[in-house]
Amino acid sequence: MIPHMIVDAHEDLAYNALVMGRDFHLAAHETRRRESETPREGVALQDLPHDGGIALLGLPDLLRGNVRVVFATVYATPATNPYNLPGRSYTTAEEAEALAREQLAYYATLATDHHITLITTRADLEQVVAAREPQLGLVLLMEGADPIVRPEDAASWFKAGVRLVGPSWGATRYAGGTDAPGPLTDLGRALMREMSRASFILDTSHMAEASFFEALDLFQGAVVASHSNARAFVPTDRHLSDDMIRAIVARDGVIGIVLYNKFLKQGWGGVGARKEDVSLAVAVDHIKHMCDLAGDARHVGIGSDFDGGFGVESAPCEIDTVADLQKLGEALSVANFGDEDIENILSRNWLRVLQNALPTEVIQN
Repeated sequence: MIPHMIVDAHEDLAYNALVMGRDFHLAAHETRRRESETPREGVALQDLPHDGGIALLGLPDLLRGNVRVVFATVYATPATNPYNLPGRSYTTAEEAEALAREQLAYYATLATDHHITLITTRADLEQVVAAREPQLGLVLLMEGADPIVRPEDAASWFKAGVRLVGPSWGATRYAGGTDAPGPLTDLGRALMREMSRASFILDTSHMAEASFFEALDLFQGAVVASHSNARAFVPTDRHLSDDMIRAIVARDGVIGIVLYNKFLKQGWGGVGARKEDVSLAVAVDHIKHMCDLAGDARHVGIGSDFDGGFGVESAPCEIDTVADLQKLGEALSVANFGDEDIENILSRNWLRVLQNALPTEVIQN
């Protein structure tokens, strides 16, 4: 049977390569073997603030699982992040920009692999989706907007290939964010105008509720949440309230479910936390809640965040590598989702957003 096509709206590929020393071309099991024996290339184990978890992904796993499109992040971590590495975090906008530019260069290098395409236009997307052989398309997503030194620089990032921007991670110069409540700043309000002009997609994941609703009032383009779950089940500001979910639905946006046990089940984590205590059925509960609020299955997708600070030990019990995203289709079927709704959730909803929002032709520098 031909596996489902999968779109995953959040993976930190460049960060894992450049900061955690992982080789994207290796399968997850090979990365695990190497990391169990030796420190990661270029990073001494004693210098790692945390181990990032047991690897879930690599290019062979993505191709094997027919993960056809990934929103690959451009993520510069602030020095205030307790998990930052010396020389790999920023205190100024210019330092954030330099880190983000390095990640852009990494993705350009990845795209020299014949299996990998940087998706910047609708034609790129259509080529990747239609490919008969396994293929991976990368859509670049800036997570945390501090690398945009000035709001009027936003257009230059679009020309460089970035297609989505999330203004927040924690608080940034632009907006309140996770664990840092607050509205948009004056810079953030200017950024919304510049992002609208440049035809970015706005990623609202990590935005504080006040900045979220203010941004939706000001921003004129497509709106998504690349990797967020339902606050109804895990009541923290990292996730979306029902009102936030409805607001994204009203903009015909999509929300990517994060397959991190701590974000799926309230109270999971810490000493004694067991992988087997969370199944994909718990993720389906979040999906069903969002579908019930929307009145359909057109506004939910996957935003796994695999290897985004957690690994296989913290993913649902059915998940061993990213190829097992296929199993979410089985879990949805068990929960009485129909075939069309399953295809929408696994890929078509995200494809619709991209088809509507991507430019028709290459933007020239």
